[in-house]
Amino acid sequence: MSDAAATNETPTGSEPNAQTGQRRKWLIILAVVVVVALAVWAIFHFLFASPNEATDDAYVSGDVVMITAREAGVVTALHADDTQDVRAGQTLIELDAATADAALDAAEADLALAVRATRADFGRVGERQSAVTAAQSALTGALGDLRRRQGATSEGAVSGEELAHAADQVRIAKANVALARDQLVQARTRVAGASVESNPAVLAAIAAYRRAAIARGHMKIIAPVAGVVALRHVQIGQQVPPGTPLMAVVPLARAWIDANFRETQLADLRIGQPATVRADAYGGAVVYHGRVSGLSAGSGNAFALLPPQNASGNWIKIVQRLPVRIALDPRELAAHPLRIGLSVKVVVDTARTANGRLATAAVAPYAAFVADALDPASERRIGQIIAANR
Repeated sequence: MSDAAATNETPTGSEPNAQTGQRRKWLIILAVVVVVALAVWAIFHFLFASPNEATDDAYVSGDVVMITAREAGVVTALHADDTQDVRAGQTLIELDAATADAALDAAEADLALAVRATRADFGRVGERQSAVTAAQSALTGALGDLRRRQGATSEGAVSGEELAHAADQVRIAKANVALARDQLVQARTRVAGASVESNPAVLAAIAAYRRAAIARGHMKIIAPVAGVVALRHVQIGQQVPPGTPLMAVVPLARAWIDANFRETQLADLRIGQPATVRADAYGGAVVYHGRVSGLSAGSGNAFALLPPQNASGNWIKIVQRLPVRIALDPRELAAHPLRIGLSVKVVVDTARTANGRLATAAVAPYAAFVADALDPASERRIGQIIAANR
């Protein structure tokens, strides 16, 4: 019995040893795999991988286009609100146009009066020319009368008083001729070298009408760029003076990254180097590809409202950070939009250091959509006013 029991207990005791040996074997294999993987990663990272610089201190930036009133007025309609997408040229806000309409009507009346006054000036030239002709005719008659009386005086038929009176009439006629000629010169000066349309008085009235038309056009505030509305402050019925910020439009399609690299990371950073960007908002699943487009002209502290003064005895050196702008691919931005202020991680491939560090030359300006207040209808109206009052 005891021998049989001993025989049956022997395999049972050997099972833990077998399991322990098996576990040790797999741990050794796992350790070898880990060591080999670490060795492969180290060889690839230090010998074959491209050098790079990375930072988590990076954020999405972009333009914030402020929408302001250019003329005073009362808000009568709002066509966009926060978080809504708008296109360039879309009406955002309408102001009460009653005052602007009245000013436009007054400018139209002033233009009509200027045209009529100019036309009267042209007619006055002919009137003054006729006055000169009449004055010259009167002078000719006075001279003939004076000659006749001078001949009759020698024969004693005309008294000296009549001769003196005839001479006075000649002097008066000459003065009238001179006055008529001066008035003709003055009338010609008012219209010299210009037509009705190019007369200075008419041009001034046209300019006043255009200013009134522009002010009328400003009663509709439009979006200068396409983007998303933010920071809406204005309310219906609010009286807004010129220059009041009403809302902002953020063109998300032009967003970029401001990556704040430490000054110890700038040695190999160059403009044009490729960069990869991962946004926390997408959990790192979306990768953006961009390029270094520029380095700031100074650190953040240098442009602070109160820059630090280090001329003190207890100075401690602090590593500064320099903002580096990363331009993103517009197609990737359209597929996965970013919002201003989001945190991102930037990795810049610094293998190629042939490009320069300095700023690149400015390219074409970033132009905004501007409504044409002087639309063809306004110009046609100016022509109609001139034609109707010629």
